[in-house]
Amino acid sequence: MNSKIVTLAYILPAFMLIFSGGCSSAPKMQTSPPSQETALPPEAQQDILSPEAEPQEEMLLSEIPTPKASEETEEEKDPQQQLDDALNAYQAALLSWDQGDLEEALLYLDESYRLILDMQIPPESLLEQERHDLRLLIAQRIQEVYASRVTAVGGNHGTIPLETNKYVQQELDRFTGQERRLFEDAYRRSGRYRDMILEELRREGLPEELAWMPVIESWFKVKAYSRASALGMWQFIASTGYRYGLKRDRYIDERMDPEKATRAAVKYFKELHSWFGDWTTALAAYNCGEYRVRRLINAQRIAYLDNFWDLYQMLPRETRRFVPRFIATVLIVTNPQQYGMQLPAPDPPLRYETVSIHKPVKLSTLSTQLGLSQNTLAELNPELRHSSTPDSGYELKVPVGTGERALQAVNTIARYVPPEATYVYHYVRRGETVSGIAGRYRTSISAIARANNLGRRYLIRPGQRLRVPTRYGSAYSTARTRQLEKQGDNLVYTVKRGDTLYHIAQSFLTSVQNIKRLNSLRGDMLQVGQKLIIHADAAEGTTFYTVKSGDTPFKIAQRFGMNLNRLLTLNGLNTRSKIYPGQKLRVTDNK
Repeated sequence: MNSKIVTLAYILPAFMLIFSGGCSSAPKMQTSPPSQETALPPEAQQDILSPEAEPQEEMLLSEIPTPKASEETEEEKDPQQQLDDALNAYQAALLSWDQGDLEEALLYLDESYRLILDMQIPPESLLEQERHDLRLLIAQRIQEVYASRVTAVGGNHGTIPLETNKYVQQELDRFTGQERRLFEDAYRRSGRYRDMILEELRREGLPEELAWMPVIESWFKVKAYSRASALGMWQFIASTGYRYGLKRDRYIDERMDPEKATRAAVKYFKELHSWFGDWTTALAAYNCGEYRVRRLINAQRIAYLDNFWDLYQMLPRETRRFVPRFIATVLIVTNPQQYGMQLPAPDPPLRYETVSIHKPVKLSTLSTQLGLSQNTLAELNPELRHSSTPDSGYELKVPVGTGERALQAVNTIARYVPPEATYVYHYVRRGETVSGIAGRYRTSISAIARANNLGRRYLIRPGQRLRVPTRYGSAYSTARTRQLEKQGDNLVYTVKRGDTLYHIAQSFLTSVQNIKRLNSLRGDMLQVGQKLIIHADAAEGTTFYTVKSGDTPFKIAQRFGMNLNRLLTLNGLNTRSKIYPGQKLRVTDNK
């Protein structure tokens, strides 16, 4: 047998391991090749660099005997020695991979895996965890080597197979029929961002076809919001966005920033492809999550990787449509005439310069000062949640040639304090309507519709959970029926019938986790009359203000750039409470 051919008996089990997750105590699998220092314990590294008693600077790759796939070890070895040999082979595989010899890297990984399979270790031995960790690393390295081979062979333009079948044809019919207008509008909007997306894809060596993904994700709308709470052109949910570096706070949600979200999507694409090794499976995982796809793959009893469509029927309905819709999109934009489409001219790319802003400024006010339309700055800076700059440094995008005037205008504009938006969740009861719910929570029908992606008919159903936007101090707030009392340096709430941790936290502008931490609670059960600490003595970010003659809660809140309701809840007050000179109130200086 040729020594360059890897034995299938060892490779296939390794492929399955990356999706099986091993035993329940297995650590979370890495997604990038570990460094020499992190992959192996120090003593193992020393063995690799110096396997003999005499010191050496480094074992060269050529000095490690090339294993033969058909070799069998006849004599029994000590388990520690076998583990050391497996680590040596694994390290040799990494060296081969770094040098671009993928076949030899697979050969060494095969040998390393054979060695750990032959190990006879008692269950209570400390070596068992080391063997398990190495087995996971080997499995992942095999998957990544194969994934890199696919990319190398196919190239940037050929790695995504554009297979046409009945599923793809169904999506072609939709795009050229009932969704034709939506498709054409998305194609037109794509011109604003396509050059930027292509630049990021080329920088990372990814297929350029991925630049059309936002057509099926969001129709290239940077503020698109889905029923699954995915936001932005690339449709990131909050946790995945955070995982790939997209910040979200009171002022900013970077999922709506086209450039930052594109860089995050590119990182996600690379990771998914390294996990699954083929682009169709990676695209499916982008839609429904890599862990769900891995569970489905693990349930298969055959090797699926040669044909994504073997996995197709097991995917969620939305994901089943996702890959065919992507393929249909690429087919149409590549040859629109073949499908009877006359695509419009794309919008020109966005052009702008940036200026550093260091205080909250309302974008519409700044636009007026610059003689721009009201929406110009908001469209250039869609990640600003309140169409205002944050209270810290921010690089504001402005039209080319207006940077200097923008900085001058900022100095003449008053500081803007945006309303503190929040949400309550409402479960629809039989007979309720959106207008009735909006009236109850003192918000608008359109606000509820936007927050829940409702259609123009505003259809809701019993049991449906609605996200209802409200504003502290002006809209419905359960804080009006709950009051805090001072006990020493703490603010305490007495639990009443019907209270839940969620509603208490919402009322007093804190979190369930914070209440649990302050009160050493393990569960969510509450007792009527129970005392809960809501704000402790060292409330983060607060200082004390001594009330002066003529002060009112509103004036104090305004002085410190606070929302009135925030001031009241921090001090156990309500709208009817009286304050007096000399009284100390907690405040947060937002100026």
